Amino acid sequence: MIPRYPAIDKSFFKRYDYLMKPAKAMTIRLSAEQAEALETVASIEDLPVSEVIRAAIAQHIDTRKKDPSFQEGLKEKIKRERRFLSE
Repeated sequence: MIPRYPAIDKSFFKRYDYLMKPAKAMTIRLSAEQAEALETVASIEDLPVSEVIRAAIAQHIDTRKKDPSFQEGLKEKIKRERRFLSE
């Protein structure tokens, strides 16, 4: 059974493509089920798998940046790093 995912918001391509700096290659490992689902989504959306992955990552980052608990954790991490630098 292929898990169902929400449709990809293609506006992410427009918003994030111009922000992309030189590409950095990364490797991920997926289960066979995830890989099949990803390929299915890409095929239905008529997009390369890499674009579907980039859109999903961009959407996740955008969501996290708006999450108050994530912001609080980020502020705490910055404080700890500043203390480390001042030691």
